[in-house]
Amino acid sequence: MRKLLLVADTNTHRVLGGEVARSLEERGFDLQIVVLSGPEVLADGERILSVLLACDRSERTFIAVGSGTITDIVRIVSHRTGRPFISVPTAPSVDGYTSTNAPLIIGGVKRSTIAHAPIAVFADTDTLCSAPRKMIAAGFGDILGKFTSVADWRLGHLLWNQPYDESIARRSLDAAGRSVELLEEIGRAGAQGVRGLMEALIESGFCMTDFGSSLPASGTEHYYSHCWEMKLLREGRPQILHGAKVGIATILVAGMYERVRRLTHRQAGEALEAFRPPSREEGIVRIRSAFGPIADEIIAAQGPFLDLRGEDFSLLKRRILDQWSKILDIARQVPAAHRLTEMLQKVGGPVDGKGLGLTDEDIAFAAENAHFLRGNFTVRRLAEMLQQSPHHLGDGKAGGQSGRLDAHQIDEA
Repeated sequence: MRKLLLVADTNTHRVLGGEVARSLEERGFDLQIVVLSGPEVLADGERILSVLLACDRSERTFIAVGSGTITDIVRIVSHRTGRPFISVPTAPSVDGYTSTNAPLIIGGVKRSTIAHAPIAVFADTDTLCSAPRKMIAAGFGDILGKFTSVADWRLGHLLWNQPYDESIARRSLDAAGRSVELLEEIGRAGAQGVRGLMEALIESGFCMTDFGSSLPASGTEHYYSHCWEMKLLREGRPQILHGAKVGIATILVAGMYERVRRLTHRQAGEALEAFRPPSREEGIVRIRSAFGPIADEIIAAQGPFLDLRGEDFSLLKRRILDQWSKILDIARQVPAAHRLTEMLQKVGGPVDGKGLGLTDEDIAFAAENAHFLRGNFTVRRLAEMLQQSPHHLGDGKAGGQSGRLDAHQIDEA
């Protein structure tokens, strides 16, 4: 492993990449360096090609010096060239460092592509503590999302027979719990807190890798985030830190769980009895209206829900009522929305759409359509069946469905 290829952007190279490069060269490593520039470096085809063109025919190990975007670029290039990579994070901002998924923007469309995890992660605590506070807050927002993602995972297993692993679910929740215990330290960007947050983010990535999918770490809160990212891409608006979007979405989803746990068994039964699911045709129209030319892919993934009628639908309603006490147990394990808000405020993160730069229309679009992005049973689907509108969450403003999107994200992270 004497031949290396280091990838950074102008900011991360200034912060840490240059130092890493000097240290390696002083020790006699054969090192090539790629520094990606521009006002907004994205994991898109142009950047991927830039790194790919820098590759020679030598068997080089890649080094990704940066946060989520740089890591994803290196992850996919190293995977496709059959070479390992090492992650050197510059901020505790995302849980994807140890994941196998690479969310990429190809042709204006964002998709998650399977690649591989790094062979090692070297995280310098001083560098992480010096990261912009908004990035530390974003990492905390991403880790808070595990409370709702695990709840969704358990709900899907209970009501839809989705694959599940209790030991991994517990690991994911434990990682989130440890971060909450370090809340004050994280808010101060103290070494102990930031180190603990980084360890939790790494563990969350391992949970996804060990289970073989994003279910341990990605539920409705991530689907909201994906919807917002899609909309920003389509409209040519600046991107927002992934973890910041997840943090706000987690507050909204926690509100959904609060509303579910306020229902009695009788009230749930009455709501289910009165609920009439849209027809397959109505569902398809709704998906096409929201997602435009990429709707066919979503429609295929939504087949089991679009076709849910007759006896199958009756069985699902009976299962919900039969398992109501367990549903309430799951809902009670999700922290209250106001508590999540307080925690995000303490670390300096945004707590509503306005603070994130999202409009009421953006919030409404996710509330209307986020559940279409996966074929999973989540609290969003349950809320619809219980006739609990997702609009009256967060800042309590209802909104109609926004315009259709031409960009699409089927993202596993």
